[in-house]
Amino acid sequence: MVKIAFDAMGGDLGYQEMIKGAVLAGGNDLEVILVGEENLISTELKKYNDEEKSHISIYHASQIIEMDEEPATAYKAKRDASIIVATRLVKEGKADVVISAGSTGAQMTAGIFVLGRIKNINRPAIATYYPTPNGVKILLDAGSTPDCDKDNLHQFAVMASVFGKSYLKMQNPSVGLLNIGSEDKKGSILYKETFPLLKEDNRINFYGNVEGRDIPKGIVDIVVCDGFVGNVVLKLMEGITTVFVKQIKDNIKEKFIYKIGGLLSKGAFDKIKSQMDYSEYGGAPLLGLKGISMISHGSSDARTMKNAILAGKRAVESGFNKDLIKYFEETNIVNND
Repeated sequence: MVKIAFDAMGGDLGYQEMIKGAVLAGGNDLEVILVGEENLISTELKKYNDEEKSHISIYHASQIIEMDEEPATAYKAKRDASIIVATRLVKEGKADVVISAGSTGAQMTAGIFVLGRIKNINRPAIATYYPTPNGVKILLDAGSTPDCDKDNLHQFAVMASVFGKSYLKMQNPSVGLLNIGSEDKKGSILYKETFPLLKEDNRINFYGNVEGRDIPKGIVDIVVCDGFVGNVVLKLMEGITTVFVKQIKDNIKEKFIYKIGGLLSKGAFDKIKSQMDYSEYGGAPLLGLKGISMISHGSSDARTMKNAILAGKRAVESGFNKDLIKYFEETNIVNND
């Protein structure tokens, strides 16, 4: 049985929504350990019957790291914060994966200082997977390391290749370097320096540079960029999806004939919405740590967190992190420090 250390106090929508997500995840051969203020959690759980919450336990944490707190400072001052305690449960072997919709910076800080980085990994990276007409693809870094050097991007590409094969069962995944043009010499100094590292590494199936418009098309299996760019791309894609769906609904309402067509096409529209909905994927792993840490959106609702818990379970069962550790600690890997 997979044990999930779940930060019940993280997220913009409050602990009630987080707890509801944990309840919804029941019946999937897992245990959810709700980490946070015990009195609040236990009171909220009383709303659910014994069967609905039979897979849930509580682990008390007296503090919370807020979204606007500086992560390193908060880590030092709040050692009993829910995200730190939940991460510690993984370190101590009491849980298999930690999941949170709280501060990404705090979760990354806890991951580095509590779990520790895999040997030979310089910086962790958030690997977000997203739908395309050519299947699910990976983008990293999605925000954990805004300021990268060429060696960071090189390692991201290697980590994502291992992760793609292990977790998403990709066969020889292709890697693209996100850039402002497809030509080899395009981009900033960082991307110009990174290009030859990826091209010369025979462990990577390097496609070359890809542009922003190539991402939703699924031209490559893995898109590599720094965390600043990746986070902007990710949120832009989510925003466009939200606006696109809303515009379709609004336009259908304008004329009666459109409404008829909308009703006839409802199944197709629902399928498209589901395929483009980030909440279907729930959480993204922070690659490069000695334990599994899954990051969810701050605005995640109960349904999204349920999916995050199930994604965490699949992540543990896939063994991808064991594969990463074995690869980077036992192989002559990228490390130019």
